[in-house]
Amino acid sequence: DEGLMGYCDSNIKTAKPKQDWMRKLMERNPEHLEWYSGRCLGYQHYFRANINILKRRLNLTEGPHVLQRMNGCEWDDETGEVIGFNQYGYNGEDFLAVDLKTLTWTASKSQAVFTKHLWDADKATLEHYKIYYTYECPDLLKNYLHHGKSFL
Repeated sequence: DEGLMGYCDSNIKTAKPKQDWMRKLMERNPEHLEWYSGRCLGYQHYFRANINILKRRLNLTEGPHVLQRMNGCEWDDETGEVIGFNQYGYNGEDFLAVDLKTLTWTASKSQAVFTKHLWDADKATLEHYKIYYTYECPDLLKNYLHHGKSFL
């Protein structure tokens, strides 16, 4: 709960587990570490491209700009309810969040409306998110809970 289980280290181009239980899981399942590291590298290119697009679109000058993504799922083991989330922040403020019930994006800032419309039109990706956050993410979460029990 509320703990960082890992992060992408762009300097060494790999995922780095932060929790002992996650380190052990990755040691026992090196293919899982490869999978996460592949996602990290893919997202690194994705973020670089998108931050450059945002800087041009918002007419921002050079200098540091921060684009963050927070995604995952919550699973209630008593009710079976799953809540998935995928949201972006830009320069420390909420920017965009996907609504998995309506399969649309919600823009938190007027500057995000253009991107919202572009991303709303990508129905295949929205369907993928719905499947991922409703089914695949909870399965990963259950696996992590199983491996993390001895540490929690």
